[in-house]
Amino acid sequence: MSLASYIPEPGQLSALMAAVAAFSSVIVVSWPYLFRDNLARRMAKVENERELLRKQERARLAMQKRLPSLRSEPRKLFKQIVDRFKLAKQGDNGELVDRLRRAGYRGNAPVITFLAVRLIAPIAIFAVSLTYVLLILKPDLPLFAILGIAAALGGFGYFVPALYIRNKITKRQKAIQRAWPEALDLLLICVESGMSIESAFRKVAEEIGTQSAEIAEEIALTTAELSFLQDRRQAYENLGRRTGVEGVRAAVTSLIQAEKYGTPLGQALRVMAQENRDMRMSEAEKRAAALPPKLTVPMIVFFLPVLFAVIITPAAIQIAGIQ
Repeated sequence: MSLASYIPEPGQLSALMAAVAAFSSVIVVSWPYLFRDNLARRMAKVENERELLRKQERARLAMQKRLPSLRSEPRKLFKQIVDRFKLAKQGDNGELVDRLRRAGYRGNAPVITFLAVRLIAPIAIFAVSLTYVLLILKPDLPLFAILGIAAALGGFGYFVPALYIRNKITKRQKAIQRAWPEALDLLLICVESGMSIESAFRKVAEEIGTQSAEIAEEIALTTAELSFLQDRRQAYENLGRRTGVEGVRAAVTSLIQAEKYGTPLGQALRVMAQENRDMRMSEAEKRAAALPPKLTVPMIVFFLPVLFAVIITPAAIQIAGIQ
């Protein structure tokens, strides 16, 4: 009897179907144990790695407590002056704190120092100016006029700390803007190599320090905030707020959107690096285009008289010799 002509009996067919059903039930029950969910396992691994990075960052910062930190204690004299004249309310202004952070000064000590110096500077400049005019210059002016000159110079001293902070902010922002495209390139390399964003920020902070200490400092602070803050978006926004550079703010916005919507982070970093490099080049071209008008006055004042003297002097000597 051939296999093709074999027809199973109803009892055998029922037993076969029961066996197939039992086998299928066993497969369905044991499937999650035989074939694990790789996505869930990878997500759990990422979460464990993030928690491990947080613990490592906390341990590293705990070991650096005895090292010089970014925040320093205010001097007792400045603190006494601020407390005596009740200037602490002016330090509650968020704009003042943001300006000091953009200049690279963090913590409560720079705020107290700024408020105290802004109070001391007019008095000190007034005393120095009055002493200089009376003892050294000795002008033939009435005492009232001398006091007015010294008072005007002392009033200018009130704005000296603000001008100093503004100058520091400008220099720091230029330094950050100049080296920010290279920092984005390094961040792109780290991300595309498979590193997490916290590890990438930490690596960039270590590597970019020789080129730009300002960017290394800001990225190191962002790394610490990513490890401590629950909301990662707040850490990115703090980076843009501390620097005040438009290129950094645009990159921060791209990082927030990439993390929120799940877009590829490498592509966003590549585009932002190219845009910041173009911005830096356009700024250099703008400065080069503004150079000829700035050189016009120095050339007229310093070069043309010398050129005329060189041209006219031999002719004048010859004419004087003939006569």
